[in-house]
Amino acid sequence: MKNLQSWLDEYGESHRNPTNKAVHWVCVPVIFFSIVGLLYGIKLPVDLTPAIPLNVAMIAAVLVWLYYLQLSRPIATGMLLVLLLCLWGSELIEKHAPWPLWAVCLVLFAAAWVGQFWGHKVEGKKPSFFKDIQFLMIGPAWLMHFLFRKWHIRY
Repeated sequence: MKNLQSWLDEYGESHRNPTNKAVHWVCVPVIFFSIVGLLYGIKLPVDLTPAIPLNVAMIAAVLVWLYYLQLSRPIATGMLLVLLLCLWGSELIEKHAPWPLWAVCLVLFAAAWVGQFWGHKVEGKKPSFFKDIQFLMIGPAWLMHFLFRKWHIRY
């Protein structure tokens, strides 16, 4: 299995153009959030507590976090915060938005992918996930590693 730095380096090969990088700073988190939101809407017939019904996003979040944990504990810690914020944001939208959560997330998902493909057109390279589907998980970690470097946190 590749280590985190190998994944980040390979992902970075198709993300060198400043415009494409900027697009990714917006679109990758939106895609990540929208997927969590879409999964959040799939309720399971079990409650964690009387106030917290279990949903597919919660199970997926644990699996995603375990994936990041095997790559890097610091990145996994940062991504745990992101996952929790996505779950919380999904809950807020579900309870308070004038539109259904699935509709909000579907629009966000589609718009962000349009942005991603435009960014890669500017870059002149295909998205990394065409090469390996795991790159869909690496994109958020790639952004997180830039934040860690800026904050002088070893990853």
